[in-house]
Amino acid sequence: MTYTVALTGGIGSGKSTVANAFAARGVNVIDADIIAREVVEPGTPALGAIVKHFGPQMLLADGSLDRRRLREKIFSQPEEKQWLNALLHPQIQQETQRRMRQATSAYVLWVVPLLVENKLWTRADRVLVVDVSKETQLARTVARDGVSRQHAENILAAQATREARLAVADDVIDNNGSPDTLAGDVARLHQRYLTLAAQAD
Repeated sequence: MTYTVALTGGIGSGKSTVANAFAARGVNVIDADIIAREVVEPGTPALGAIVKHFGPQMLLADGSLDRRRLREKIFSQPEEKQWLNALLHPQIQQETQRRMRQATSAYVLWVVPLLVENKLWTRADRVLVVDVSKETQLARTVARDGVSRQHAENILAAQATREARLAVADDVIDNNGSPDTLAGDVARLHQRYLTLAAQAD
Protein backbone atom coordinates (compact mmCIF):
# COMPACT_ATOMS: atom_id res chain seq x y z
CA MET A 1 0.00 0.00 0.00
CA THR A 2 1.30 3.44 -0.91
CA TYR A 3 2.32 5.72 1.97
CA THR A 4 -0.76 7.86 2.59
CA VAL A 5 -0.99 11.41 3.91
CA ALA A 6 -4.57 12.44 4.71
CA LEU A 7 -5.28 16.13 4.18
CA THR A 8 -8.23 17.71 5.96
CA GLY A 9 -9.54 21.06 7.17
CA GLY A 10 -12.79 22.90 7.67
CA ILE A 11 -14.74 24.70 4.96
CA GLY A 12 -12.88 27.71 3.58
CA SER A 13 -9.53 26.59 5.03
CA GLY A 14 -7.84 26.25 1.65
CA LYS A 15 -7.59 22.45 1.28
CA SER A 16 -7.77 22.66 -2.53
CA THR A 17 -5.00 25.27 -2.66
CA VAL A 18 -2.74 23.08 -0.53
CA ALA A 19 -3.63 19.92 -2.50
CA ASN A 20 -2.82 21.70 -5.78
CA ALA A 21 0.57 22.77 -4.38
CA PHE A 22 1.42 19.14 -3.60
CA ALA A 23 0.10 18.03 -7.02
CA ALA A 24 2.42 20.57 -8.67
CA ARG A 25 5.30 18.64 -7.05
CA GLY A 26 4.21 15.43 -8.74
CA VAL A 27 2.23 13.97 -5.85
CA ASN A 28 -0.85 11.90 -6.76
CA VAL A 29 -3.87 13.56 -5.14
CA ILE A 30 -6.95 11.45 -4.38
CA ASP A 31 -9.88 13.69 -3.45
CA ALA A 32 -12.80 12.06 -1.62
CA ASP A 33 -15.17 14.87 -2.67
CA ILE A 34 -14.39 14.40 -6.37
CA ILE A 35 -14.91 10.63 -6.09
CA ALA A 36 -18.17 11.24 -4.19
CA ARG A 37 -19.41 13.34 -7.13
CA GLU A 38 -18.28 10.80 -9.73
CA VAL A 39 -20.11 7.83 -8.15
CA VAL A 40 -23.46 9.65 -8.61
CA GLU A 41 -22.96 10.89 -12.18
CA PRO A 42 -25.77 10.21 -14.70
CA GLY A 43 -25.92 6.55 -15.65
CA THR A 44 -24.32 5.26 -12.43
CA PRO A 45 -26.06 2.60 -10.31
CA ALA A 46 -25.86 4.89 -7.26
CA LEU A 47 -27.80 7.68 -8.97
CA GLY A 48 -30.41 5.15 -10.07
CA ALA A 49 -30.79 3.96 -6.47
CA ILE A 50 -31.14 7.56 -5.20
CA VAL A 51 -33.89 8.33 -7.73
CA LYS A 52 -35.68 5.09 -6.90
CA HIS A 53 -35.52 5.87 -3.16
CA PHE A 54 -36.23 9.63 -3.13
CA GLY A 55 -38.11 10.10 -6.41
CA PRO A 56 -37.38 11.76 -9.78
CA GLN A 57 -37.51 15.24 -8.23
CA MET A 58 -33.90 14.58 -7.13
CA LEU A 59 -32.78 15.10 -10.73
CA LEU A 60 -32.01 18.37 -12.48
CA ALA A 61 -33.27 19.00 -16.02
CA ASP A 62 -30.02 17.62 -17.50
CA GLY A 63 -30.41 14.31 -15.65
CA SER A 64 -27.74 15.03 -13.04
CA LEU A 65 -28.25 14.90 -9.28
CA ASP A 66 -29.81 17.94 -7.61
CA ARG A 67 -27.26 18.11 -4.79
CA ARG A 68 -28.87 21.01 -3.01
CA ARG A 69 -32.25 19.25 -2.85
CA LEU A 70 -30.63 16.03 -1.65
CA ARG A 71 -28.69 17.91 1.05
CA GLU A 72 -31.89 19.59 2.24
CA LYS A 73 -33.65 16.24 2.29
CA ILE A 74 -31.08 14.44 4.43
CA PHE A 75 -30.13 17.42 6.61
CA SER A 76 -33.28 17.13 8.70
CA GLN A 77 -33.75 13.33 8.45
CA PRO A 78 -30.94 11.31 10.08
CA GLU A 79 -32.35 7.97 8.89
CA GLU A 80 -32.26 9.16 5.25
CA LYS A 81 -28.70 10.35 5.72
CA GLN A 82 -27.78 6.90 7.06
CA TRP A 83 -29.39 5.26 4.03
CA LEU A 84 -27.43 7.49 1.66
CA ASN A 85 -24.14 6.91 3.50
CA ALA A 86 -24.70 3.14 3.42
CA LEU A 87 -25.18 3.39 -0.36
CA LEU A 88 -22.30 5.72 -1.20
CA HIS A 89 -19.53 5.12 1.35
CA PRO A 90 -18.61 1.59 0.19
CA GLN A 91 -18.45 2.77 -3.43
CA ILE A 92 -16.33 5.81 -2.53
CA GLN A 93 -14.05 3.58 -0.45
CA GLN A 94 -13.67 1.05 -3.28
CA GLU A 95 -12.77 3.72 -5.83
CA THR A 96 -10.36 5.37 -3.38
CA GLN A 97 -8.54 2.05 -2.86
CA ARG A 98 -8.38 1.48 -6.63
CA ARG A 99 -6.76 4.88 -7.19
CA MET A 100 -4.31 4.34 -4.35
CA ARG A 101 -3.20 1.06 -5.94
CA GLN A 102 -2.63 2.89 -9.24
CA ALA A 103 -0.67 5.76 -7.66
CA THR A 104 2.84 6.26 -9.03
CA SER A 105 4.20 8.95 -6.67
CA ALA A 106 6.29 8.11 -3.57
CA TYR A 107 3.28 8.92 -1.39
CA VAL A 108 -0.33 9.91 -2.05
CA LEU A 109 -2.24 12.88 -0.69
CA TRP A 110 -5.73 11.73 0.29
CA VAL A 111 -8.02 14.76 0.60
CA VAL A 112 -10.84 14.01 3.05
CA PRO A 113 -12.92 16.99 4.27
CA LEU A 114 -14.84 14.80 6.75
CA LEU A 115 -11.84 12.85 8.02
CA VAL A 116 -12.60 13.59 11.68
CA GLU A 117 -16.40 13.38 11.39
CA ASN A 118 -16.18 9.92 9.78
CA LYS A 119 -13.26 8.78 11.98
CA LEU A 120 -11.09 7.90 8.99
CA TRP A 121 -7.72 9.15 10.25
CA THR A 122 -6.62 5.63 11.23
CA ARG A 123 -6.58 4.72 7.53
CA ALA A 124 -3.74 7.12 6.81
CA ASP A 125 -0.06 6.96 7.74
CA ARG A 126 -0.06 10.66 8.56
CA VAL A 127 -2.61 13.45 8.98
CA LEU A 128 -2.08 16.98 7.68
CA VAL A 129 -4.55 19.63 8.84
CA VAL A 130 -4.98 22.97 7.07
CA ASP A 131 -5.87 25.36 9.87
CA VAL A 132 -7.33 28.87 9.71
CA SER A 133 -9.23 31.05 12.14
CA LYS A 134 -13.01 30.79 12.27
CA GLU A 135 -13.30 34.38 11.01
CA THR A 136 -11.18 33.53 7.94
CA GLN A 137 -13.32 30.44 7.26
CA LEU A 138 -16.53 32.47 7.39
CA ALA A 139 -15.21 35.28 5.20
CA ARG A 140 -13.85 32.90 2.55
CA THR A 141 -17.00 30.77 2.48
CA VAL A 142 -19.30 33.79 2.11
CA ALA A 143 -17.10 35.21 -0.67
CA ARG A 144 -16.59 31.92 -2.53
CA ASP A 145 -20.08 30.40 -2.32
CA GLY A 146 -22.16 33.59 -2.29
CA VAL A 147 -24.01 32.48 0.85
CA SER A 148 -25.10 34.49 3.88
CA ARG A 149 -22.90 34.65 6.96
CA GLN A 150 -25.58 32.76 8.89
CA HIS A 151 -25.54 29.96 6.32
CA ALA A 152 -21.74 29.78 6.57
CA GLU A 153 -21.98 29.63 10.37
CA ASN A 154 -24.49 26.75 10.10
CA ILE A 155 -22.05 24.80 7.90
CA LEU A 156 -19.23 25.42 10.38
CA ALA A 157 -21.43 24.28 13.27
CA ALA A 158 -22.15 20.98 11.49
CA GLN A 159 -18.44 20.24 10.98
CA ALA A 160 -15.88 18.99 13.48
CA THR A 161 -14.31 21.72 15.62
CA ARG A 162 -10.83 23.07 14.97
CA GLU A 163 -9.77 21.47 18.24
CA ALA A 164 -11.03 18.02 17.15
CA ARG A 165 -9.12 18.26 13.87
CA LEU A 166 -5.92 19.49 15.49
CA ALA A 167 -6.13 16.64 18.02
CA VAL A 168 -5.56 14.06 15.25
CA ALA A 169 -3.00 16.11 13.27
CA ASP A 170 0.58 14.99 12.77
CA ASP A 171 1.33 18.15 10.79
CA VAL A 172 -0.43 21.52 10.57
CA ILE A 173 -0.33 24.18 7.86
CA ASP A 174 -1.44 27.56 9.16
CA ASN A 175 -3.18 29.05 6.12
CA ASN A 176 -4.04 32.44 7.63
CA GLY A 177 -0.94 33.95 6.04
CA SER A 178 0.42 34.70 2.57
CA PRO A 179 0.72 32.35 -0.44
CA ASP A 180 4.54 32.55 -0.09
CA THR A 181 4.40 31.15 3.44
CA LEU A 182 2.11 28.38 2.23
CA ALA A 183 4.49 27.42 -0.57
CA GLY A 184 7.35 27.16 1.93
CA ASP A 185 5.28 24.93 4.23
CA VAL A 186 4.35 22.61 1.37
CA ALA A 187 7.97 22.36 0.20
CA ARG A 188 9.14 21.48 3.72
CA LEU A 189 6.40 18.89 4.29
CA HIS A 190 6.91 17.35 0.85
CA GLN A 191 10.53 16.58 1.76
CA ARG A 192 9.44 15.14 5.11
CA TYR A 193 6.85 12.87 3.47
CA LEU A 194 9.33 11.66 0.84
CA THR A 195 11.69 10.66 3.67
CA LEU A 196 8.93 8.95 5.68
CA ALA A 197 7.62 7.11 2.62
CA ALA A 198 11.13 5.85 1.81
CA GLN A 199 11.57 4.64 5.40
CA ALA A 200 8.20 2.86 5.28
CA ASP A 201 9.06 0.84 2.17
